[in-house]
Amino acid sequence: MAGGGVLLLVVVLVGSAASGIGGVQKVMNLQRAFPVNQIVELEALKARDRVRHARMLQSFAGGIVNFSVFGTSDPSNAGLYYTKVKLGSPPREFSVQVDTGSDILWVACSSCNNCPKTSGLGIELTVFDADSSSTASPISCSDNRCAAIVQTANAECSTQSNQCSYSFQYEDGSGTSGFYLSDVLYFDTILGASLIANSSAPIVFGCSTSQSGDLIASDKAIDGIFGFGQQGLSVISQLSSLGITPKVFSHCLKGEGEGGGILVLGEILDTSIVYSPLIPSQPHYNLYLQSIAVNGQLLPIDSAVFATSSNQGTVVDSGTTLAYLAEEAFDPFVAAITAAVSQSVSPFISEGNQCYLVTTSIAEEFPPVALNFAGGASMALRPADYLVNMGFGDGAAIWCIGFVKVQNQGITILGDLVLKDKIFIYDLVHQRIGWADYDCSLTLGKDEFVDAGQLHVRRSSSCVLFELRPNINISLLLYISMVVSFLFL
Repeated sequence: MAGGGVLLLVVVLVGSAASGIGGVQKVMNLQRAFPVNQIVELEALKARDRVRHARMLQSFAGGIVNFSVFGTSDPSNAGLYYTKVKLGSPPREFSVQVDTGSDILWVACSSCNNCPKTSGLGIELTVFDADSSSTASPISCSDNRCAAIVQTANAECSTQSNQCSYSFQYEDGSGTSGFYLSDVLYFDTILGASLIANSSAPIVFGCSTSQSGDLIASDKAIDGIFGFGQQGLSVISQLSSLGITPKVFSHCLKGEGEGGGILVLGEILDTSIVYSPLIPSQPHYNLYLQSIAVNGQLLPIDSAVFATSSNQGTVVDSGTTLAYLAEEAFDPFVAAITAAVSQSVSPFISEGNQCYLVTTSIAEEFPPVALNFAGGASMALRPADYLVNMGFGDGAAIWCIGFVKVQNQGITILGDLVLKDKIFIYDLVHQRIGWADYDCSLTLGKDEFVDAGQLHVRRSSSCVLFELRPNINISLLLYISMVVSFLFL
């Protein structure tokens, strides 16, 4: 508003009839925070807004929860991503695999008799000791929470121990069993610049007393698994039901070098993100894959191959290292890639896998691939997103197709090979998944968060979006938003 240095706000207060007081008019003078004729630096305005936004946020316990991610998609180096969580009182830190293909957070229990003791990932393995935590509370069979768990997850009641127990298997044949308990989860809640709150909340999680399969392999042993599924027992569901976080989470997994990345209980926003709707009533994150294109040409695949049913469909799963493709789609996919490579590439078969001898960059020799999903959302795959380096031979690099043929089942699984180097958003409120190509080495530290949050004004449909920036040298802005409800007094 141009003009003088004083704003006038007229407030009309009407007295009640019972008081016998008539209408009273009051005029309130509002002074400008900054003189109208004085040039104000943009940073000063931002700083003032941050103070106001912080006051707004104080009426709500929620925020953006940020987890650093470690690990890599490289199958020769364990091929998994993990983060660290703190549980119990006093808190102890556990390294847990990030898994969007399961629902439960579980960690190894002190009573586990066959859990691995060492890990080739260079981490010190930790076990949870319920007796040493002053806030630990086992879930008994008579607990109402156990009844709810039994109805929605793999759980059972042991009448002998009166414990709410679990036992389930993963797709790779590994398994775990144990019992549920409640204890405190600690995390940093990011409310804005200089607003990093040490937060905690009681959650229900699993204490593993037995493991099998790859879970006991010492080369990639981990303390547990952090399930990010849609069911009510997942941590994202538990925290959102408590009003602590929005019911959306995001990750950006770095594919090159030592890997790593970022995981947030909140939404990463970028203008290039595209969304595809989740298929309803599915236990996993199922999308409708409609077609595949290689070098811009659609493959001759019947779209019915990708239809979702009890034993087929397309699943997004960060707990899977490679990618898996339904048999009817796999053969034309590999044939099209092989036909498109240049003459300098030498195709060959190794242990039933299609491989190639490459003397130059795969980006120059292999075609782009596009996975086309419902809603008009396309996922572009670079050669590094569908090839795996298997070493060297005859003076050339050996690259093999990183997609695995799934026989006798029409299931397609998009694992870390495909998910890396992309922002992925799991929006459970709007039942959709979004993605965009991104250099995930440009992740955000605590000091780089500025005015994080998206505030929803309950009296209005308007929303105010606050920026969350990486380092100022990064050209692409990365935003994180959360939904916070509050009332104006």
